[in-house]
Amino acid sequence: MIEAVRSEELFERARQLMPGGVNSPVRAFGSVGGTPRMMVSGKGAYLTDADGREYVDLVCSWGPALLGHAHPGVLEAVHSAVDRGLSFGASTPAESELAALVVGRVSAVERLRMVSTGTEATMTAVRLARGYTGRNLIVKFAGCYHGHLDGLLAAAGSGLATLALPGSAGVTEATAAETLVLPYNDISAVEEVFAARGSQIAAVITEAAPANMGVVTPADGFNAALSRITREHGALLILDEVLTGFRTGYAGYWGLTGGAEGATDPFVPDLLTFGKVIGGGMPVAALGGRADVMDYLAPVGPVYQAGTLSGNPIAMAAGVATLTAATQDVYTAIDSRSRELQGALSAALSDAGVDHSIQTAGNLFSVAFGTSANGVRNYADAQAQEAFRYAPFFHSMLDDGVYLPPSVFEAWFLSAAHDDAAMDKIFAALPAAARAAAAAKPTD
Repeated sequence: MIEAVRSEELFERARQLMPGGVNSPVRAFGSVGGTPRMMVSGKGAYLTDADGREYVDLVCSWGPALLGHAHPGVLEAVHSAVDRGLSFGASTPAESELAALVVGRVSAVERLRMVSTGTEATMTAVRLARGYTGRNLIVKFAGCYHGHLDGLLAAAGSGLATLALPGSAGVTEATAAETLVLPYNDISAVEEVFAARGSQIAAVITEAAPANMGVVTPADGFNAALSRITREHGALLILDEVLTGFRTGYAGYWGLTGGAEGATDPFVPDLLTFGKVIGGGMPVAALGGRADVMDYLAPVGPVYQAGTLSGNPIAMAAGVATLTAATQDVYTAIDSRSRELQGALSAALSDAGVDHSIQTAGNLFSVAFGTSANGVRNYADAQAQEAFRYAPFFHSMLDDGVYLPPSVFEAWFLSAAHDDAAMDKIFAALPAAARAAAAAKPTD
């Protein structure tokens, strides 16, 4: 590993001041080891760390940097908004402007409520579903991540549908018991749990396409079947697009699949949650959906939700500028770059004799080692992969100036700023990284 002296110094200071030295766990490099790089600037497809090293960025702030870092149009909009004041604690025109862009892109959204984080969006969606239906139970899928809401940190248990044990210290068993955890991509399990407990279930929440156990492609018709089953039993379907929304396509993953013109399994979710790209790098998230459900939110309905910084004018400006600039041409270019990189990655691993599969959802993808036979269909498959190969692969790429997600269970992201020069640098780094993965042993 190449030394990162200044990053190590800064990280050591951070460890004295913050738990683990980070404000979000995956940044600590816990699953790959080594020193987390302290990033000090970003421009286009590149990040620069505190030691002055430049990296082609394949994290893209975990999605928001769709247009690339420091996009001139986004910066101009933010600077203009800053000049008018940072926060008013009052409504502003920019809130409706961003909401109109979302409603115009995603036809399933009739009303939208702005919040500040993806966790806040899913938390509110779950509360709203319970308030609207008068029921308590929530169904989620093992391996799907919906933020750090207590009830949704529940992990999968054995059997068809378990009353989940808490997935984090501090989550009470009573809270976890209101979440039913099922294996992903298993419609028969969903049918059975609704047959047994359908009158108690308020909602099913699922990632539109899971990307937090690595990327997992929903089976054909899976999301549409969830819509059908929930509708039949008077429950709601919450489609979590915090990560995929406006990242996998102009109208998110739902727009690519169930909401696409001519979709083979069309469906309309009751609620959707958004984050990341919607704020263009600023802390913005939202929930939206059917007008009759959304109107259960205060001040017109009985379900309370509030936030001092919800709809912050600086954040709204960044979101409006990002979605305005994110034309269909942007998605076409990113889709093309993604296919190029998937092909180059698979070829390098194959040449090095590394068994693998490339998991995809639109332009999002991830690599799973030792899974060529069946790919990754659910959390059990993701956990069973040869994850030990990822750390040496990651560090080889890092040493060659390519910044990957510091976990095998995360998606890879590209931006509109990834030009030929950036792609060539990634391609050049892949063969050595593939050889490092091939040489890895389970005890490494």
